[in-house]
This record gives sequence, C-alpha cells and structure tokens, in this order.
Amino acid sequence: MRASASLPRFQRLAQTTSLTIRVRNVGRVTLPDVSVTICNVTCAYPAPPGEGTQAAPFSADIAALPSLADPSRPVWILTRAPGPCGYGCAGGAQGGAATAYSNTWAFGPLAAGQTATFRWTLSAVRAGRHIVAWRVSPSLSGGALASGTLSVRIASAPPSYHVSPEGSVTEGG
Repeated sequence: MRASASLPRFQRLAQTTSLTIRVRNVGRVTLPDVSVTICNVTCAYPAPPGEGTQAAPFSADIAALPSLADPSRPVWILTRAPGPCGYGCAGGAQGGAATAYSNTWAFGPLAAGQTATFRWTLSAVRAGRHIVAWRVSPSLSGGALASGTLSVRIASAPPSYHVSPEGSVTEGG
C-alpha cells in the first residue's frame, strides 16, 4: 500500500480547507476494508498523554485543565467527512465512510492496483501550530501500512472577503 496526504500548511480562522489522503493498493490481493485514522500529534501506540487517539479527531487536548470531563477541544470543525453522502448527510450525519470509532473512517475493499481517496472538509477554529497525524490500515482491525504527520499553522485573523456589485464573493480584496 502506498499513501499520500495533503492539507494546506497555512490557514486562517474560519477558513474552509480540505485534508485529502490517497491510498493506492500496490499489492496483489484485495485489501478487505481500507481505513484511515486521524490522531492528535501522533498515531503511535502508546501515545503520550493528550496525544494519539485520546483527543477527538481534528482536536487537541487541553492538558492544563485536568479536571475537565473531556479535555478535547476542536482545532477544526469537520463539515464534511469522506465517503458517499446519502440521506443522512442532509441531517448532519458523517457520510458513508463513518465507523463506530470516532476518529476512523473506512472505505471498504480496495482491489489490487486501485486507489481510494479520503477527503475531509474542515474549518479552522483554533489559532496556532498544530499537527495532524494519520494512519492507513488494510482493515479496521489490521496494523498500519502507511502513516504520516502534517504540520499546520492557523493564523488568528480570518480571511477577508469581498462582494462585488454583481454579488460574487472572492477572498482577499
């Protein structure tokens, strides 16, 4: 399996961006249920406190406040999860690739030579430097075959928009 990931390295608060992970099955057999897990800082196990899958996906733990019932706070709001979107998405559901794991999405079988694309639409809500870690597995219970990290800086100022006299909206200006 070969995988690549992309996410804009510089973002602004309230800006909508996409995280895209492409997975190619370079083997000779079908992978049973290709899945992607999103982690905070690292997907290594065991992860240090506040890292790994302990935080919600696209979130960070606030370690300074240990008395919180859930120290996980969003860095990005997930506005569209990967997978086909049928009836449920109109009501706010997560899309066709959602699993019972809060930070893992599954594509299904991936035949030899085929490529799957996972795409999340995100809106930044917490300024600072953040790391998104990802791990691709051949199944929900299988070991990771590819992984990586993406470093992102989110500026505290939101993007500026301009509305033309004709009503078109553009960023900048």
